[in-house]
Amino acid sequence: MIASPLNYTGGKYKLLPQLLPLFPNDIGIFADLFCGGCNVGLNVNARRVIYNDIDRRLIDLFGTLKSLEKETTFAWIGQIIDRYGLSRVSENGYAFYHCDSSDGLAEYNRGPFLRLRRDFNQRVKDGRIDSYSLVMFYVLIVYSFNNQIRFNSRGEYNLPVGKRDFNGQMRQKLSAFIDRIQEQDCRFSCADFRGFDPAALGPGDFLYADPPYLITCASYNEKGGWSGRDERDLLAFLDALHARGVRFALSNVLRSKGKENRILLDWLEANRACYRAIPLKFSYSNSNYHTKDRTSGSEEVLIVNYERGPNHAE
Repeated sequence: MIASPLNYTGGKYKLLPQLLPLFPNDIGIFADLFCGGCNVGLNVNARRVIYNDIDRRLIDLFGTLKSLEKETTFAWIGQIIDRYGLSRVSENGYAFYHCDSSDGLAEYNRGPFLRLRRDFNQRVKDGRIDSYSLVMFYVLIVYSFNNQIRFNSRGEYNLPVGKRDFNGQMRQKLSAFIDRIQEQDCRFSCADFRGFDPAALGPGDFLYADPPYLITCASYNEKGGWSGRDERDLLAFLDALHARGVRFALSNVLRSKGKENRILLDWLEANRACYRAIPLKFSYSNSNYHTKDRTSGSEEVLIVNYERGPNHAE
């Protein structure tokens, strides 16, 4: 399976061995409503894939990686690394930068990273978001804390420097990702889920929704980024899909750390003749983000509105 080149909070890569067998076998268009790092769409078997997310920078980055020649992308990455004086441990080793693997490269890269971050944010402010700027954005993510994405209220990228750099593993992930999206019949869409047109999908298609989880404390939801109203609106959206005969699957948690998602539980109870919740067995304790984001005590489920075929085992 192909992994996203981004360490996106809540990414489903480690759950794919459970998720993919639960999906339909015959998918025309696969729509990932909250695509994040694209882990699911990269690996699903479908004729066409729609990656949708509300984060404009993310979608523009993916679009750039699909449209640019891969050699150009890697050449620009190298130019940016050298222009700002960032480390290249895979070529020079840690000793060259007076660092070691355990402590990482933050001390060396802090100054170059902050200059890159300043210049990227200035380009955003000036409205100069071209393909080169988006490759700068990718390099910024690579050299940032935990390779994550975060913007402040002014729209500025504001994560601090991280411990690692563009090493061999990162290079390999990016190369495989580019190969996949360039060979795949796919498009990238930037819309709030309420703005996604259900008429784009028909009975032979399939929509997957992995929204922020209402009752957990992931970083994207610390300041009320996903509300009860959002939850209800999403469930109404899925009801509308079901009424059109479109198959869907929803990832979510029913209970977590003593909390219950009553909105979701009541919806399931009201629609038990149509929808089923399939338990997922997984611990996020070894994921690349803090355990508190998705506690291993969560009751995580996949809610579906279709019957699986004979090839779909529990």
